Amino acid sequence: MDETAMRGIPRSLNDEEGPCVPEGLPPVVDAHVHVFPDKLFDTVRAWFDAFAWDIRYRMPSRDVVSYLLERGVEHVVALQYAHKAGISRRLNEYMAELCSEFHPRVTGLATVFPGEDGCKDILREAFAMGLKGVKLHAHVQCFDVDGRPSREIYEVCASENKPLVVHASREPKSNAYLCDPYQLCSATKVERVLRDFPGLRLCVPHLGVDEFEAYRRLLERFDNIWVDTAMVMAGYFPVEPPFTLCELRRDRVMYGSDFPNIPYAWDRELSRIRLSGLPGDFLERLLHANAGEFFGISTGRAPRS
Repeated sequence: MDETAMRGIPRSLNDEEGPCVPEGLPPVVDAHVHVFPDKLFDTVRAWFDAFAWDIRYRMPSRDVVSYLLERGVEHVVALQYAHKAGISRRLNEYMAELCSEFHPRVTGLATVFPGEDGCKDILREAFAMGLKGVKLHAHVQCFDVDGRPSREIYEVCASENKPLVVHASREPKSNAYLCDPYQLCSATKVERVLRDFPGLRLCVPHLGVDEFEAYRRLLERFDNIWVDTAMVMAGYFPVEPPFTLCELRRDRVMYGSDFPNIPYAWDRELSRIRLSGLPGDFLERLLHANAGEFFGISTGRAPRS
């Protein structure tokens, strides 16, 4: 999905949204929901306005969470990322407060800026506040997925048994980034991380777009990698996986919406999943059981074998 392809996608879609989670689906854990303090959220939206798509849902973080829970999402995994050094502790405190307000229906992840002073202490403090893992974004934070600063974070997550969500795929690429994601990210780099940190639980969002097939092979070869579906199953981007979800390892793929930073209806991906003909046991894995296992969430149901 190069810059030309990105220019070809619509700024927004006017698809109708449903009032609740589509009927016939098992309980839903949304494993990819963004929250930020208000001013930072405004900055994120301004970037999207200038360089990407029109964000359809513009609301404070508490309303983001409430919106999904009120529409039948059982549990929300809340993510944020520090775009510069020196703000991670404040962001982690904000996340801990949000999780406390919505306990036990929100799982919050910590963030840290790779390479910043006191990186390990920042993460351990966040875990002590109740945050359940870490979120990183290589495109925004401009770190090498296989570089020394990121490896320092992998070490902490592995030793503390905390899951890590990293936007480590190359797309969507934008000339507005301060670095080239194709230099920092690749399935090959992720494979080295998986080999060197076998105790690390790593999730790569967006099914690894655009290296779909490479990530499908990694799922088969390694037990410490997961992927989520965020935005890829919505039929919005000009590229789609060359396989069906059923061709992925069933215990390693999770549903995620990327809400609220999306240009279409909040339930678009869920509606397409419902119509996809996936068997019930796969739907249970996809929509709640795998996220429950990865993030340590009690969803009230045991996965089918």
